[in-house]
Amino acid sequence: MANSLTGALNPGVRRREVLGWAMYDFANSGYTTVVLTAVFAAYFVGGVAGGANWATFAWTATLSVSYAIVMLTMPTLGALADLRANKKQLLLLSTVGCVMSTAALALVGPGEVALAVALLILSNLFYSWGDSLIAAFLPELARPQSMGRVSGWGWSLGYVGGMLALGLSLGYVLWAQARGLPAAHFVPVTMLITAVVFAVAAVFTFTLLRERAQANPQALAQSGLRASLARLRATWRQARHYRDFMWLMGCAVAYQGGVAVAITLAAIYAEQVVGFAPQETMVLIFALNIAAALGAFAFGYGQDRVGHKRALAITLVGWIVTCVVAALSTTKGMFWYAAVIAGLCMGSSQSAGRAMAGLLAPPAQRAEFYGLWSLATRLASIIGPMTYGAITWATGGNHRLAILSTAALFVVGLLLLWPVNMARGERAAAQAPQ
Repeated sequence: MANSLTGALNPGVRRREVLGWAMYDFANSGYTTVVLTAVFAAYFVGGVAGGANWATFAWTATLSVSYAIVMLTMPTLGALADLRANKKQLLLLSTVGCVMSTAALALVGPGEVALAVALLILSNLFYSWGDSLIAAFLPELARPQSMGRVSGWGWSLGYVGGMLALGLSLGYVLWAQARGLPAAHFVPVTMLITAVVFAVAAVFTFTLLRERAQANPQALAQSGLRASLARLRATWRQARHYRDFMWLMGCAVAYQGGVAVAITLAAIYAEQVVGFAPQETMVLIFALNIAAALGAFAFGYGQDRVGHKRALAITLVGWIVTCVVAALSTTKGMFWYAAVIAGLCMGSSQSAGRAMAGLLAPPAQRAEFYGLWSLATRLASIIGPMTYGAITWATGGNHRLAILSTAALFVVGLLLLWPVNMARGERAAAQAPQ
């Protein structure tokens, strides 16, 4: 294992640095698992909004506003990180912001929709910035032929972190329910647990991970925002040179929209449609994370062998099957099958996409291109959940039709993946000006 790890890394990269990088996935996965998926999502709909007909749409609209802000800011932030070589500093700021705003979600009680919306937008904005910045370190650490494997290590460890935060939260929820305490009491405590796990685990990242990029002295003499915006405009003008990266972005907009539905609406679907109790939902999401960790780890090795494009295509087919099974589920047992398939596909599809983006990005513009990648995935996070929410609102709460329509996003993703030529895209990235 040690030789395998060392051979996967760029010259001069120490194993402890990879651990530090992967620990950020461990740290921030608690936010997506507990806040966006397992606990706060269902609490927002059933507790904060009182189960109103508009509640699911309000949840998806809130996250969409946050993702729209990310779309407008992340490419520029990525360009600025490249110009000033300060990804780590920006990552620290986004981490502190996400930890503090997640802890503040503990202040949200029944009926306090406005406060919940404001804190969700803020926390998800900081989370998204950090998620894009940490991804930009991947090409600095891993050799091109091993990027899928190293990305898979991060994703799989990330799901372990999500399970830790969720497991601690589940333990407290069961303790509180045994004493007859309501969700308005135990959900705020789970927000504090998630914030603490995030903060403690992120310490390893900032202790072990190095900033390898070199600042551009000319850029430092200019206005950072002006320079980064100019560089971003130049990137769009040169997009024809990176057409495979652009095809991949289009693919990501489609399939990541479906993944976003699974992340942000799984608990709502389980409780509103299939009849899961809150503690059953948490156990379900816990099992989903186990499957996701195994899928990310196994596919991380598999995609380096069979090819990133083929590996991603396999997971998209799996997602289509997941949507169909979920839509047809009439029992908790049947929905469990859908959840396990979703878990296996979730980590692997996101790991494959992140690795492909790193391979197709010009070396001197990696943070900037990961900012573009973030733009695509956040646009997807608007399209997928908003479509789902709009369908449930328009049909009087027909979640089955909404989840079935999500399968179409994965079909479109497959079609847009077809033109991607990894060899051609890697050549274009390697020939880019330094």
